Amino acid sequence: MVSFLGLPFFQKRHGFKGFDIEKNVRAAEMIFFRNWHYFLLFFLRKQCAIQHVFSCRYHRQHTLGEPVPNEIWYNRLYQIVFQHDRDAKLLRELARNGQLRSLCGFNGKVPTPWAFSRFLHKVLMHQAEVEEMFDDLVRELKKIVLDFGKRLAIDSKAIKSYAANKNKNEKEDGRRDLDADYGKKVYRGTREDGTRWEKIVKWFGYKLHLIVDASYELPIMFSVTKASVPDINEAHHLLEKMEERQPEILKKAEILTGDRGYDDSKLIINCWDQHAIKPVIDIRNMWKDGESTRLLNNKQNVTYNYKGNVFCHCPSTRIEREMACGGFDKDRNTIRKLCPAKQYGMNCEGMGKCPVVNGVRIPLSEDRRIFTPIDRASYKWKREYNKRTAVERVNSRIDQVLGFENHTIRGIKKMTVRCGLALCVMLAMALGRIKEKQAQNMRSLVCAV
Repeated sequence: MVSFLGLPFFQKRHGFKGFDIEKNVRAAEMIFFRNWHYFLLFFLRKQCAIQHVFSCRYHRQHTLGEPVPNEIWYNRLYQIVFQHDRDAKLLRELARNGQLRSLCGFNGKVPTPWAFSRFLHKVLMHQAEVEEMFDDLVRELKKIVLDFGKRLAIDSKAIKSYAANKNKNEKEDGRRDLDADYGKKVYRGTREDGTRWEKIVKWFGYKLHLIVDASYELPIMFSVTKASVPDINEAHHLLEKMEERQPEILKKAEILTGDRGYDDSKLIINCWDQHAIKPVIDIRNMWKDGESTRLLNNKQNVTYNYKGNVFCHCPSTRIEREMACGGFDKDRNTIRKLCPAKQYGMNCEGMGKCPVVNGVRIPLSEDRRIFTPIDRASYKWKREYNKRTAVERVNSRIDQVLGFENHTIRGIKKMTVRCGLALCVMLAMALGRIKEKQAQNMRSLVCAV
C-alpha cells in the first residue's frame, strides 16, 4: 500500500498533498480500513449462522478485559482480508495499528495468542454453521445478480498440509496431521512439433473441490477431501449437495464445464437427464486397439471419432469429409449433422446417390460420452469450454490472495473451516462491491475504493 501513496492520482482522489509518506500512511490506512470494514463486516455480521459460537460460553476462566468472541470473530475475518498467514503477524499488526484495534472492537487491548486458538477450536465445532453462512451469501448474490449461476465450472485444487508427510505415531495430540493423504495429478498434452509431454504433480494434503460461476468467477459450492479422493467421485457429491442446499441455482443452471477428470458417462447423463444442464466436459480417448473412427449405427457411409467429429464418405470417390454442425433438437434428444457439400459449396460427385445428403440425426444414446447436447465439434462447445478457466482463476486467488499457498493448517476440520471462511470473505467482498455500485471490482480483495 505504501508503494502507491506518492502517486498523483491517489493523492488527488483522497486529498493528499506532497510526498510525505509517513504522514499519508495513517490517512490511507483509515480509508482502506473503513472500506474493508464496510464491505466485509457489514454483510458478514448480518449472518446469524455463527451466532452459536458467540453465544456459547467462551472459556470458564474468562478474565476481565480479555476480548470477547465477537471481536475475535471480526479479527479472524480481518486476518483473511489483510492476508496474514499466521496469528502472530496479525497480533503484531494489532499492537501497531490503533485503527484496526478500534474497528475490531478491542478497547486498547491486544488479544492473547491463546484467545485466538481457543476461539478457533470453538469454530471447528460449528462447521455446519460456517457452510450455512456460505450458502446465505450465495443466495444473497443470486437475488441481486440475475444471471448468477447460469454457467457453472467445476474443478479441484491441491492444498498441501503444513505437515510434510504421514507421521508414524497416529496418536492424536492436536498438532500432527492424521487426516491428510497423498495425491497425484497428471497433466498431458501435445507440443507444436507433435511430441507428447507429461507433467506429474504430487503432494501430501487435501483437495478443495469447487463449483463456481464461470461468468463472475465466484464460488457456489465447495467441499474439502483427502488428496486421494478422485475428482469425479466428489463431483457427484457436489451436485447432490447443490440439489439439497442450492436447488434454485441448480434449476437455473444451463451449462457445466469441466476438464478430463470429470469425463464420466454417469455425470454427463445426470447433468442432462436429471437437471437439464448441458455438460461441456473434455473427453479422454478410451478406444482400444488403435481405433481412429467407428461406423455410425444404421449408416453405411458415416463414421465418427472419439472427439465427436462426424464424417461422411462419398459413395463414388470414397473421399472423407467432416459433416457440418446443425444444432441440437431437444424434443428428439438428437444432434444434427449436415452435408458438407451443400453447406460449404463443395463439389461432390456422389451427392445424387448419397443417403445422407439431407443430413443425419444422431441420438445422444449412440454414445453419451461422445455425443452431448452441445456438439463437441461446434464452435459453441469450444467457446463454452474456454470459460472453464474461470475456476482456475478462483484457485489462483485462493492461493495467492487468500493465503493458502503459505499456511500453517493441519487436519481436515481446520482446513474445511478455513476454506469456508476464506470463500465467505470472497463472496462478502463481491456482494459489498456490487451493492456499492462497484461491480467491476467484485473479484478484488484489495482494490482501492
